Amino acid sequence: MNPRGRNRRLRTVAGASALLLAGMLGTAACAGDESEGGSAAAGSTSALPSNPATGEPVKIGFVSTEGGAAVSLPEMREGAEAAVEYLNNNGGGLAGRPIELVVCKQQEEPTSATACANQFVEQKVAAVLSPGTSQGPAIVPIVIGAGIPYVTLNGVSAVELMSPEVAALSAGLPGTLTAAATAAQQEGMSKFTMFASDGGGIAGMIDQMGKPIFQGFGVELEVVPVPLGTPDPTPVVAAGLTSNPDGVSFIGDAATCTSVLKAVQTTAPTVKKVLIPTCLDENVVKAIGIDTIEGNIGITATDALSDRPDTVLFRSIFAEYAPDLSPNGYGSTGYQTVMALAGAASGISGEVNAASIQEALRTAANVEMPAGGGITFTCNGTAFPMMPSICSGQMLIGEINDQGIPVNLTVTG
Repeated sequence: MNPRGRNRRLRTVAGASALLLAGMLGTAACAGDESEGGSAAAGSTSALPSNPATGEPVKIGFVSTEGGAAVSLPEMREGAEAAVEYLNNNGGGLAGRPIELVVCKQQEEPTSATACANQFVEQKVAAVLSPGTSQGPAIVPIVIGAGIPYVTLNGVSAVELMSPEVAALSAGLPGTLTAAATAAQQEGMSKFTMFASDGGGIAGMIDQMGKPIFQGFGVELEVVPVPLGTPDPTPVVAAGLTSNPDGVSFIGDAATCTSVLKAVQTTAPTVKKVLIPTCLDENVVKAIGIDTIEGNIGITATDALSDRPDTVLFRSIFAEYAPDLSPNGYGSTGYQTVMALAGAASGISGEVNAASIQEALRTAANVEMPAGGGITFTCNGTAFPMMPSICSGQMLIGEINDQGIPVNLTVTG
């Protein structure tokens, strides 16, 4: 592929990721405090260990999406702060050292995001963490230009997907497509229709990337664009179902997912659904009714309900340090980002600084994602070579329970 074509494809991929992130962030902002409440997730907890960190604190920057007119997610910061409290008081810190979390709140627009990046450089942080932001183009060049590694749970922009100084921990869109194809194969499907919010050629990119992935699982994929702003997508959905697929999915924002799933229920109520996290937001579930999705397949990157040791620890940390946060809410993203860095940096000996953290990220192999249900990450550029910042191709799939949460999870990818 020539460089110009490659750059166009990267921009399209980034656009798709931005759309997914915008859907997640926008829905959470609408949900307000409804995602909170520590009793939302059932499951056991345990006593926390006693292994306090010692020595001089290591400054770690944290990009917090807060205070914007449209988007504000303090839960992400609160989840990160709970992880830091645990590491400092109970979990041995970051390679033995306590963490000083340098939080900067930005409003998902370039001015505040740039100010945060400059603050991190001025504070001489050893790494910058972000659960996910659309402002990577404003933040990343400043941060990595100062020699500071940047770690994100959800890479969005091209600079977050292609820079060797960036570690994008989750599987992103390639992992989502692979997880959907895995679910389709396991359910014995031969034909699958994926509806996609269409903007900037996103549906075409999903078609180009997704068809070979599904073909590798022996499933025929049809991608149906849903024009942005369509008030009633029923005609589009009905046309997309004329091939009588065995399963359907949707990629895009939560509001459009709601209308698409309602149209699917009207047109083909018995077709099997494979749903991404955006479509399992509690507001979507309330709007379409739990009966329409219970027993179908959900895709996720967080295991909040099992009895795996890392998941029990996750619930125990929230119970101790963030009792008002639900493990099923957005606080898990801040938690996972902090704890994943600690896991990758566990082998550092000597100084804990930007250089040693960067080296630890590049060389750590098969690090277990905290509360990740068995997902691992390796940030050496091999997980998805087209986007070498991505550290994992794995996601989780499981049957959706009566709360709209995937359970009995298995790792894909």
